[in-house]
Amino acid sequence: MDTTQIHVGDHLRLQVVVDHPPGSSIAWPDSVDLSPFEVVDVRIDPSTQVEDGVRTVGTFTLTSFELGELDLPSLPLVVRDSTGSEVQLSSDPFRIGVVSVGVDESGDIRDIKGPLELARDWGRLLLWALLALVVLMALRWLWGRRSARDDEEVPAAPPQPSRPFHELAYEALDALEQSTLLEQGRVKEFHIRLSEIIRSYVEGQLRVPAMELTTGEVVAGLREAALGEGICEAFNAFLDRCDLVKFAKYRPSSEGSLELLADARNLVGRTSGLAGREVAPDPVEAGALAGGAPT
Repeated sequence: MDTTQIHVGDHLRLQVVVDHPPGSSIAWPDSVDLSPFEVVDVRIDPSTQVEDGVRTVGTFTLTSFELGELDLPSLPLVVRDSTGSEVQLSSDPFRIGVVSVGVDESGDIRDIKGPLELARDWGRLLLWALLALVVLMALRWLWGRRSARDDEEVPAAPPQPSRPFHELAYEALDALEQSTLLEQGRVKEFHIRLSEIIRSYVEGQLRVPAMELTTGEVVAGLREAALGEGICEAFNAFLDRCDLVKFAKYRPSSEGSLELLADARNLVGRTSGLAGREVAPDPVEAGALAGGAPT
């Protein structure tokens, strides 16, 4: 570890050094769970020769948004020799202190300064008052014209909906599952598409604008919609796992990716009867949700 104490949200590095015999290899885990710490980045350096054999170094960049003395769990590893025999290893656990970013109270306490006396320029104040009056009159005139025009226009009837949002989401998830993205090793593209499907579903079914927001902002919108803490936490965990693949060098296994897709179906099933429109627009208008099947 490069430190034993960080501020909340700061990064720390866990460096795992493994010395092993020549001809053997390290099987790093496909999915790393170091809760209560989150994995931001993983870098495995090329093996180097040392006096007693071969050295392999893995560097894990971590962060945490929980305060207190947190225990960083052991990281399991497998050393596999040329005959296929395996040896189980694990790193030592650590305790890391996570503190908040407080106000610096080390400086001297100074008296509060009194209010400054501003020189009054009555001519300039009068000019600004006249300009403000002109602007207000112009805005009132424009508002009157717009109101009159709106009264004359007959609003167009809204398009009639035809398909439920959850059906479109299920179709998009089925198409993604049947694609060959995982077979081609395009794991990041798979998770980006998976995140887009659920975000588009959230916009349509739950009326929370999710496509252009961060995960934290989406979850905040779901909480404002009073959907229940359990559902909000489930969406938060799902989007966090997608973000970990999108923005970090984390590559889950194919089984882990398909488990996340199953979680997406579960989210749709849990919320298909909640707030928002009961049905979606025509399939032509809903193309952003269903999309084309990736290949």
